[in-house]
Order: sequence, then structure tokens, then C-alpha cells
Amino acid sequence: MLDKRLKYFLHVVFWAYMFLSPMQYMRGTGMTMLQYVMNCMSPLLLMVVFYVNYFWLTPKYFVQGKHRYYLMINVLMAVSFSILLHYWMDYSRVLFQPGVLMPRNPDGIDEFFFYVRDLINFGIFATAATCIALAQRWFWADNARKYAETARVRAEADRTEAELKSLRSQINPHFLLNTLNNIYALTAMDTYRAQNAIQQLSKMLRHMLYDNMLDSVNLQDEIQFLENYVNLMKIRLPNSVDVTFQKIVPDADIKVAPLIFISLFENAFKHGVSLTEPSFIRILIKADVPPGGDEKKLICSIENSYFPKPEQDRSGHGIGLEQVQRRLDLLYPNRYVWEKGTGPDNCTYYSKITIQL
Repeated sequence: MLDKRLKYFLHVVFWAYMFLSPMQYMRGTGMTMLQYVMNCMSPLLLMVVFYVNYFWLTPKYFVQGKHRYYLMINVLMAVSFSILLHYWMDYSRVLFQPGVLMPRNPDGIDEFFFYVRDLINFGIFATAATCIALAQRWFWADNARKYAETARVRAEADRTEAELKSLRSQINPHFLLNTLNNIYALTAMDTYRAQNAIQQLSKMLRHMLYDNMLDSVNLQDEIQFLENYVNLMKIRLPNSVDVTFQKIVPDADIKVAPLIFISLFENAFKHGVSLTEPSFIRILIKADVPPGGDEKKLICSIENSYFPKPEQDRSGHGIGLEQVQRRLDLLYPNRYVWEKGTGPDNCTYYSKITIQL
């Protein structure tokens, strides 16, 4: 609204100046108000040229690429108005000064220059109107583009947030399903240990319920959650399974997305443990914090013996790793590297995620 008012104000001020400027020559000349009105024909025709171009010729022809029609109409209008203005001024002199001849009759060269002057004036106003109209259209288009871009970014952010919430809600049942299956198997072997496992699970659920909905949590709290999970898994493992969990984390306030690594742990215990053959799981979580505190790097590396499930065993279907990939894409775009695969002997699986914090 303010921009429109300013635009209208500038238009009014400019044309008021154009129409009132002849009055500065009226004092002491004996020019009547009627003569002044007759002399306003020149700014009136300039205003017609300006607004015909501003409202009609520029949007209808120039913008549409019909430059030939735009130029033809302007030339026709400028020539017609120049001739009209020439005869109008002659008529005004005869009307208000009858019988008074001009000091000299203008020759053909003088009349030619009068026409050229008027044609140049009309051309200047036509060009100015076209430039202003084009500038306004560009300004409106640029504002519309910026508004659309802002709306797109806002919609993308809302969609990303909704997708993250959906992924978080999917983590809980997936994790609980695997853990409860382990506890169910443990109840048949040792009730007391099963009770301890439930206590471990309650601590983990507290972290999941209160921290899972946060954008980030302290790295130390996340590591404690993962340790609880490892301890819970180790309860049912035989002595032939070697599990190590190494943590190299300085005393620094490091934040990380909650539950970002839990699916890697689940995958290691699912495919890296055999109840009949020696197996291992080696876990490393390392935070690299430079002295200045910039370019913090978090590494989660897991190596385990590899005992892939048979084709007929479709439990899990890789949902957990797909969620990890999607959450990394959303939370750390272009700031993470995930290396994973099997070793040359196809008996070892490795998964290493490096995140630039």
C-alpha cells in the first residue's frame, strides 16, 4: 500500500510541475488564464503519450515482443501530435493576437526544427514510460519470485520437519521390536538376568521418550544410551562373542542428533553374532575437536564378523539402515560420509559414519 501511494504521489507531483510550469512566464505579460489553458496543450499531449505507452503499448506490444507494432503506433502518434501541436499554437496566436503578425514568417527550416523538437519530446516521454513500466514489471516479478522462493523454502522446511518426525516415530517400534525379542529369548534361560535386562531397557526408553523428539542431545548422553543397549545385548551372548566399545570423546559440549547410530548397532548384533562360531563386534565413537573448536568431527565406526541371514529370513528388511540414511540426508546434508561394506573375505562387515558438526 505504501509503495502504491508513493507511486501515485510521484506521478501527481511530476505532472503538476509540467502543467504549472508555464505560469512562471505569465507575470507581467498580460497572459490571461484562457491563454494559459491553451498553452497547456503541449504537456497534455506529452501526458497522453506517456500513459498510452505506460498502460497500453508497453504491456500489449513491447513486452509481448511485437516491437514493430509498438514502434509504428508511437511514430504515428508522435507525428500526429506534432502536427496538431503546431497548428494549435498557430491558432492560439491568431485567437489572442488578431492582426498581429510574427516578426518574421518562419521558413521551412524553422518549421522542420519545430517538428523535430516536438518529435524528440514525444519520443523521450514514450521511452521514459516504457522504461518505467518495464522496471515495475521486473520489480513485481522479482518480488513474486522471492515470495515464491520463500514459500518454497518454508514448505520444504515444513516437509523436512514432518518427515523427520515420521522417521523418529518409526524408530521406536522398530527398536522395541528387536529388543523385546531379545528379552523374550532371555526369559527362557535366566529370569533374574531378564529382570536386569528390563531395567536396562527402561533406562533406554527414558532416553527415547524424552530425548528422541529433540533436534540434538549431548553426545555423552547418546553414548550412555548406546552403552546401555550394548550391555543389554551382551546379556544373552555366549563367551565366544568379543564385544568392545571404545570411546574417545574430549570434555566438550558436543551435540548430535538423537538415535542416529542405534540402527548401526542393531545391524551389527543382528549379522555379526553367531551362537556357534567365534565372532566379534568392535565399536569406536570418536569426537575430533580442534583447539579452536571449529570443524568438529564425529566418527562412529563399527566392525563385526559377518553372518548374513539366509534369503528366506526377511526380518527387518533393512528398514533401520534406510532410516539412518534418510536422517543423515536431512540433518547433515553434504556434511557426512558413510562408508560401509564387506571385507575381501566376505566375513567382516564395516560401517563408518563421519559427520562434520
